[in-house]
Amino acid sequence: MNIALTGATGFVGSHILTELVQHGHEVTALVRDEGSANAAEALGATPVQLDLTDTAAAVRAFATADAAVHTASPGDATSSDLDSAVVDAVLEAFAGTGKAYSQIGGLWVYGSNPAITEDSPFHSPALVAWREPIEARALAAKDVRSTVVVSSVAYGDGGGGLPGALLGSPRDESGNLITVGDGGQRWSTVHVADLAAFFRAVLESESAHGYYIVGDGVNPTVTELTQAAAVAVGAPGAISGSEQEARARFGDWFAEVLLLDQATTAEKARTDLGWRPTHPSLEEEFRQGSYRR
Repeated sequence: MNIALTGATGFVGSHILTELVQHGHEVTALVRDEGSANAAEALGATPVQLDLTDTAAAVRAFATADAAVHTASPGDATSSDLDSAVVDAVLEAFAGTGKAYSQIGGLWVYGSNPAITEDSPFHSPALVAWREPIEARALAAKDVRSTVVVSSVAYGDGGGGLPGALLGSPRDESGNLITVGDGGQRWSTVHVADLAAFFRAVLESESAHGYYIVGDGVNPTVTELTQAAAVAVGAPGAISGSEQEARARFGDWFAEVLLLDQATTAEKARTDLGWRPTHPSLEEEFRQGSYRR
């Protein structure tokens, strides 16, 4: 297939690009500037430079593809505008074709829940409350095979925003890392290469549709992750923080999502598409993998 990909040079998008190219697909990377175009081309994509919020240009770019994946995000208050624009363009370009469209989502929309499935109710914190109506619009299209890949905390190859935040945790007088909150909350995690493999599986399966939650099933506590991060950065250990400290460190909206207690087995992804995570856990990566410093 010829697959149009946004966010092709980002942490997740670059791994999806590599996964698709390695399995014989052609990738058209929709990028915003020359630097991103050069980076995407180096990874094996054909770059097309455009503004994704220019609906006419985006429709033309998507219309030439057999399928599309959307992972681009500015990571700020304009994120909802970008997602909405991309969904509008894809639905117009793919109308009546049955082509596959997949966009990345995030587990935080479910709020605190120890057993999250695709049927769990949404309890979106303020930071991500904009996601649900846009995703619903994409999934409601009758003549486009839309999927939302709900990612757990992505890590691997030394990258990822939240792994980086743990490695850069503040320290007490003895040099111990301070956890986010009391550290008892669980974070569902997934290696970015396993996540990329799932995106490919969704595109290649003619039956895939709707929400798919993706996580490795390990569901470590933040204390466990911070203790492992301490090994990676040569700190003596980790001590419990507090909600107040987390809010002071990250701000109220971001702290709210980091304090969520979430766990999932991602059973639907395993059962429906035969997906299996094959890479080391984040704790293992911290202790002996790509994050060791």
